Amino acid sequence: QVQLVESGGGLVQAGGSLRLSCAASGRTFSSYGMGWFRQAPGKEREFVAAISWGGDSTYYADSVKGRFTISRDNTKKMAYLQMNSLKPEDTAIYYCAASSTGYFGSALYEYGYWGQGTQVTVSS
Repeated sequence: QVQLVESGGGLVQAGGSLRLSCAASGRTFSSYGMGWFRQAPGKEREFVAAISWGGDSTYYADSVKGRFTISRDNTKKMAYLQMNSLKPEDTAIYYCAASSTGYFGSALYEYGYWGQGTQVTVSS
């Protein structure tokens, strides 16, 4: 069982940066694949980035590639999403997710654990 708590969201101007954090509980965090998703008002939840259990493999949505970086620290049971060059279209609630199978991809249904989300608002 894993519980996830996101933090680090806020209001930022276009071109700015934010770093989201995801704190996990549970003894098996290091074996879980981790992902970040986002949901804008009136839109479906969409994939942003994912990272393998060991942190050596990452995967990004085309819309954030080159701007966002996912990372994790298994010793601290933390996952991160560094967001640079933010755009107004990045405005959304950002969710951290964990997969007990080690999956790290874009399929929402593969993730069995979700955080409550953190709001990111990018002003133009």
